[in-house]
Amino acid sequence: MFQDIVNTDRPVGLVTRAPGDHAAMGRAGFSMDPEFVAAVARAAAGEDINIARFCREHGMSRGVFHKYLTRFRAEGAGGFTRRSTAPRHHPTALGASVTEAVLRARKELADEGLDNGPISIRWRLENSGVIPTPSPSSIYRILLARGQIVPQPQKKPRTRRRFEYTDPNGCWQIDGMEHYLADGTKVCIIQILDDHSRLDVGTYAATGETTAGTWAALQQAFAGHGLPVRLLSDNGLAFTGKHRGWMVELERRLAELGVTSIAATPGHPQTCGKNERVHQTLQKWLAARPPADTLAELQDLLEEYRQIYNNRPHQSLDGQTPQQRYNARPKAVPVTGPRRPSGVTTRPVSATGVIAFGGCSIVLGRRWAHHSATVYWQGDRVTVMIGDTVARQLTLDKSVRYQRLTNQ
Repeated sequence: MFQDIVNTDRPVGLVTRAPGDHAAMGRAGFSMDPEFVAAVARAAAGEDINIARFCREHGMSRGVFHKYLTRFRAEGAGGFTRRSTAPRHHPTALGASVTEAVLRARKELADEGLDNGPISIRWRLENSGVIPTPSPSSIYRILLARGQIVPQPQKKPRTRRRFEYTDPNGCWQIDGMEHYLADGTKVCIIQILDDHSRLDVGTYAATGETTAGTWAALQQAFAGHGLPVRLLSDNGLAFTGKHRGWMVELERRLAELGVTSIAATPGHPQTCGKNERVHQTLQKWLAARPPADTLAELQDLLEEYRQIYNNRPHQSLDGQTPQQRYNARPKAVPVTGPRRPSGVTTRPVSATGVIAFGGCSIVLGRRWAHHSATVYWQGDRVTVMIGDTVARQLTLDKSVRYQRLTNQ
């Protein structure tokens, strides 16, 4: 009926596990054998007990019997309570000073509007000269024990590494995000990020996500870092008309510089994921500061942010700063000469014989009313086909909306 003894603190030979007898169980799901309890109590009271025979009959050692006898004499019935198996000493445990430094660093980073996770905290402690510097996993355990974080297993990082371009300036990502001034005025912050290094090459405060604001932001970035080979954007109208079948003004200007415009697939924001993520970093940083009153004040804040962001260790760069990563390799450069984006799209012909393309109305004539036109374009040069017939061939005049037949 009895099992072998597993350890001296939990004599299994003294434990009965009757199926369904949960009421008799103590802490951790075990209970002392009643015959053993009685024998120990009697021995403690001075009754003559043959301890050797009792232990032999019950499959236990005399050392265990005497251990519980000593406990009973000191503590009474409380001596039968199971002791913790946790070690009494923790040679690898961090001292109170390190714990305090971890909590202080977390608060400082949060007050500054910066990431305050375990890796960022460790970098802050290293820079502060804290010795020993705890590992990220140790910092995580400290934060967890102090109620600073709630475990979120669903956010465990994937092992798959995100794609990045090989060289700096191989591709920039551009995107705008809404922001509000102190008086509630809605403005737009245009962020431009180097895909290879995550360097913030230009963050610009604009009245809105417009062609003028976007071009001003890019000119600022060009002045500081040269031209990229490609510019990746979402499908905002200020950035691209590629998936709509035409070329917007920004694409035209970039083409003249030899920069290739590329756009994310509609409904797939992951393509511009690096820029989406850096929006969160900037928003958190701005939220920790009083809102700007004017665009000029906001621009000053953005310049301060860029200096901090570009020169802080970045987790996705294995601890390098974006500036270090950007400076580590030669810069990619566009091919010589302007590019001429091209494409093909279809357009319905109106009842008056007109199609809309590239922000213009191209007149074809009423004979083509209600047909479907196929538009072949390269830059501003356009050929319109109705079936196998060339309905019109022209170079768009962007200074006027209506491209009349007399312009052929």
